[in-house]
Amino acid sequence: MSKTVADHLWERLGQWNVERIFGYPGDGINGIMGALGRVADQFDYVRVRHEEMAAFMACAHAKFTGEVGVCLATSGPGAIHLLNGLYDAKMDHMPVVALVGQQAASSLGSDYQQEVDLHTLFKDVSAYVETVVHPAQLRHVIDRAFRVAIAERQVATVIIPNDIQQLPAVESPPHQHANVLSGAGAIPPRPYAQEDDLQAAADILNAGKKVALLVGAGALQARSEVMAVAEKLSAGVAKALLGKGVVSDELPYVTGSIGLLGTEASDLLMKECDTLLIVGSTFPYTEFLPQEGQARAVQIDLHARNISMRYPIEQPLLGDAAETLRRLLPLLESKPHDRWRARIEKSVVDSWHSIEQRALAPAEPINPQRVFHELSSQLPQDAILCGDSGSHTNWYARDIRMSGQMLGSLSGKLATMGCGIPYAIAAKFAHPDRPVIALVGDGAMQMNGNAELVTLQQYWKRFSNPTFIVMVLNNGDLNQVTWEQRALAGDPKFAPAQDVLDFPYARYGELLGFKGLRIHRPDEVADAWQQAFEADRPVVLEFVTDPSVPPLPPHISFEQARAFLGAIASGDPNRWDMLKQGARQLLR
Repeated sequence: MSKTVADHLWERLGQWNVERIFGYPGDGINGIMGALGRVADQFDYVRVRHEEMAAFMACAHAKFTGEVGVCLATSGPGAIHLLNGLYDAKMDHMPVVALVGQQAASSLGSDYQQEVDLHTLFKDVSAYVETVVHPAQLRHVIDRAFRVAIAERQVATVIIPNDIQQLPAVESPPHQHANVLSGAGAIPPRPYAQEDDLQAAADILNAGKKVALLVGAGALQARSEVMAVAEKLSAGVAKALLGKGVVSDELPYVTGSIGLLGTEASDLLMKECDTLLIVGSTFPYTEFLPQEGQARAVQIDLHARNISMRYPIEQPLLGDAAETLRRLLPLLESKPHDRWRARIEKSVVDSWHSIEQRALAPAEPINPQRVFHELSSQLPQDAILCGDSGSHTNWYARDIRMSGQMLGSLSGKLATMGCGIPYAIAAKFAHPDRPVIALVGDGAMQMNGNAELVTLQQYWKRFSNPTFIVMVLNNGDLNQVTWEQRALAGDPKFAPAQDVLDFPYARYGELLGFKGLRIHRPDEVADAWQQAFEADRPVVLEFVTDPSVPPLPPHISFEQARAFLGAIASGDPNRWDMLKQGARQLLR
């Protein structure tokens, strides 16, 4: 048979070095799926259980490989399902290309079955969105989509009606007016800081007596450079959540996470510094940054639009984090490890001691912090951690000591539930030889995690290293929102909205052929993690934890304390447990 537009699509994707696609079939992409079947040996097609998971996996693939993530969905409802995962990629600045089917071009505008205005649907989430309406158009639309995704680190969406998919391909459009001849391949933008700007930034940093660094996801490839600058300036280093893997938590001057999920050491660093260097971060919570006017600030970022977004910046430096720091380093003057550095290091020691004491406090039945405390001491140096969104995110941020070559990520700015297991599956496909741990709450498991375990069951035997652990915190509560209602709104827990139905997660894992462990005693936590890491198959590791352990921020404002007491006074159903656990945590 002659080559179709869909055949040409896969050929062009191959020229863009695409090897893996996450998707779900449907009649809106029948031509694309048929063409994929003809070149199945050239692509790794991962069939998910829901299109949202395909978009999450494409985002995670980009995070853990640096490549463009690709997801595929049918028209109408399939396309709509992609949106949440695509917004996750957009808000965390990940290059993702979404390939989407559409009803026949000949039927558009007739209110046809599953006809959705996909341009309107995708125009906000996409930096580029286009519909292929002629075979000669496919080549340049695909090329443009990938170039935009790479150049802007954003989502690009290509819509292909199902009748267009099956037309004869036009691989090389005629060399005449109104035709476009494009090429595959792109170079990521790499702005280069000017020498005068570097010197001005160095002058600010050299003049500082109490220097602090804040690093985010944009510094993940600048580990050695961040450490060198911090050492030379005798600075402390705080980490935004997506930058948790930038530098090791074993270093004495690394204060850990910052913000609501952060440590007391990071809070002190920001409150007392007189100079701030922000590297690759748009950390959103300004109340955890220095007071305006307290610190002179330098910011390194690839994008001018991010400069001074959260804090007034005296000297911006546009450029790649690692390259810019390498150029900045020779201009910096070495500072002695004086009282400022000693204060940072003492605060780090005190902070880790506090975290450990809180983790070991008794709870009914298990303190969720202990689960992460015990995990941290057993993590392999090449582990990949994939978090979800919930109260467990607090413990991931605070209690896990990142070191070695560990990687970790979650839904950052969107902070959506349901990303943990699809992130972990994508991480395992990208790094099949490394241990992967998904950190998920019971709410997210019931939202989509249980279904996506079926995807894991389908593919796990392909992985060279079988270690894949799904940790479930089973506390019977949508815990993060419950605590937000108490501490921010002063409202008691509304049980009909917040209670989570009990479900046998470990036994369900066993039904799928995994190892299942249900733990409800604190003295069994460490051994359970050891069993999970030694297993010859994926493990569903379910911990029954106490929902009344509060995720305390590094400092508690008067308004938060008043709201918390108001929730108790209003008859919160867990008020006595809240008071008991709150007192234990504060005392420790």
